[in-house]
Amino acid sequence: MAQSYKALKEDFVSNLGGGTVSEINWITAVAPAAVLLWSVLQSRQAYFVHYGAEALATDFLLNVAAILLATTLYADAPLLLNLLLATPAIALYAFSRAKLPAKRISVPPSVTGSGTAVSKPEKLDAVPMRPFITAYRGSMMIVTCLAILAVDFRVFPRRFAKVENWGTSLMDIGVGSFVFSAGVVTSKSILRDRLTGRSSSIRSRLYTSVRHSAPLLVLGLVRLYSVKGLDYAEHVTEYGVHWNFFFTLALLPPFVAVSQSLSSMIPSHAILALLWASAYEVLLDLTPLKAYVLTAQRTGLFSKNREGIFSFFGYLAIFLGGQATGLYVLPRRSSPNGSPSNATAERKRLLVRLASWSLIWMSLLAFTLSYNYGLALRISRRLANLPYVLWVCAFNCSQLLAFCLVETFVFPNVHKAMDSASEQREVQLATSRVLQSYNRNGLFIFLIANLMTGLINLTLKTIEVGTVMTMTILSGYAAVLTAIALVLDAKDISIKI
Repeated sequence: MAQSYKALKEDFVSNLGGGTVSEINWITAVAPAAVLLWSVLQSRQAYFVHYGAEALATDFLLNVAAILLATTLYADAPLLLNLLLATPAIALYAFSRAKLPAKRISVPPSVTGSGTAVSKPEKLDAVPMRPFITAYRGSMMIVTCLAILAVDFRVFPRRFAKVENWGTSLMDIGVGSFVFSAGVVTSKSILRDRLTGRSSSIRSRLYTSVRHSAPLLVLGLVRLYSVKGLDYAEHVTEYGVHWNFFFTLALLPPFVAVSQSLSSMIPSHAILALLWASAYEVLLDLTPLKAYVLTAQRTGLFSKNREGIFSFFGYLAIFLGGQATGLYVLPRRSSPNGSPSNATAERKRLLVRLASWSLIWMSLLAFTLSYNYGLALRISRRLANLPYVLWVCAFNCSQLLAFCLVETFVFPNVHKAMDSASEQREVQLATSRVLQSYNRNGLFIFLIANLMTGLINLTLKTIEVGTVMTMTILSGYAAVLTAIALVLDAKDISIKI
């Protein structure tokens, strides 16, 4: 890459100040608004039951193209895009009847007139599939994959790109959300251990975590070699000279395994997350650490990668916050043999808990940011400090609440199912195939997105491309990623990294 153009590319993504939290909220609200319209089309028109070309195209337009538009052409009018999605959804929901049967609750086991026992339905799983979790993680992965390429084009506003030192941006919340969502799903293994009564040793947990970390470490080394070998433009203050996001992801499992050994003393993952983040913030504020990370000379290997090394402690707190959320979002609280009314009560409790934790994280964030009544801190993704951790947790709990509300009102039969077969049927009807495919092989799709982003940047001078060509490239890129995800899902292939 020519040095003059490389310098221009690096300047294009450096020294940025970000935007407002409210704007980020409006931009990201497009995802649940799109899922709302998808859900209403499914429940009222059975639109995606027969998944042909038309249904596939609509699924893509709603759950991928709408997010692309929100971050590019509609970046200055996110409220309008939200209204364009939500208005027809509300109108269709209010003025049409459901085409999917209103009730498909299985009949309890009984005895026939001849005295033959009817086969007993399979019991519900204690950790069920949650369509709203799939929608949340799938949408998050789509935003992430689109942003990592779109940021290299001028159609993507600079205020959405990663902030240099202090402030908030769409890509800043995206990085944290990636880690938080990983924490949510990994809590499933903790729940299953609790259900079976198993208690693995720290040595066993470390061995398992190292096995999970090894592929990510290899990916980090491959990315490092590729970036340096191809003389690729890079934003050094993001993670450091050699560090990258894959190294951060690789380090999380071993540290989480060690943190879990503290569960006997600190049973709450949320409190553990707060303790990690608070202890790190104390070090930043009461020692020269903050100045070191932000201003020190890059003289040795450690100082050259100080952003990645020290921000890891913030990401660890975010991961633990995600686990804390997963531990109350994923499990079924009511008895598998309960009634639909018990299931409804359980869903109400889940909504209240999500809303409560959203308010708790927001209140703590407000306290840390307040100049008059709090700590007068500022959000920094580069440091991954306490306010950043709280912002990520508050944002993701709010997003989960939004997706959960959509599922609760539009697909109530999901949480009212009384046996495994009927629940699986309801889950399938309530889940977008596009979102399911991105969620299923998320990390692999993210890897493909990184490879495609690198290839496009090496082929084109992206900052010189016009709007029409940019949107053509981004649309084609999104279509290819979606096609790969859908093919893997259709062939029942799960690639674990």
